[in-house]
Amino acid sequence: MSSPPSPANPTRKMRPLPAVIFSSRWLQLPLYLGLIVAQMVYVFHFWVELVHLIEAAFGSADAVRIIAASVQPCDASVALAADKVCAAPPTKLTETLIMLLVLGLIDVVMISNLLIMVIVGGYETFVSRMDLENHPDQPEWLSHVNASVLKVKLATAIIGISSIHLLKTFINAEQYSEKTLIAQTVIHTVFLLSAMAIAMTDRMMAPTPSAH
Repeated sequence: MSSPPSPANPTRKMRPLPAVIFSSRWLQLPLYLGLIVAQMVYVFHFWVELVHLIEAAFGSADAVRIIAASVQPCDASVALAADKVCAAPPTKLTETLIMLLVLGLIDVVMISNLLIMVIVGGYETFVSRMDLENHPDQPEWLSHVNASVLKVKLATAIIGISSIHLLKTFINAEQYSEKTLIAQTVIHTVFLLSAMAIAMTDRMMAPTPSAH
């Protein structure tokens, strides 16, 4: 009687030291769990700001002052150097306040998306497979994610977040010094150039398809 065929890829027992080294990847698990906690903090912050916006829309002067202090901070030293004084807190909701607060909410959402990419993509790439191939809610990008793809996506997400911050600064430009405006513009440009360099490097290092 013939013996049953052996599997094509039998599980090979690792030596103790390589097994310990390979198992060390699980040390990253608390980091990803910590990012999930940070995600929860962002969700709470989002709803607090949204509640303030709703209250201000219904005429709450206190909510308007809270929003103004959050999105239009006035640095007394900057105002003094520019021979200006900080304006009195508004008592009514204005279009500028709404725009700045909504941009802040969008900023929170984009950072939350960045956290999801790091948590899900990082765990899948560096810790363990999640076996989501047949799951109906599997993210489209996760099917072809690797360290290089994740790096480019993170760089792109950071550019989007930086763009929101820069737009908020320009809308509220009178509250900032010229030095701050120039510095933020330069930093955003550096982010753009860095992302382009990362994408070009990844493209150059990608294996070229063999000609038939």
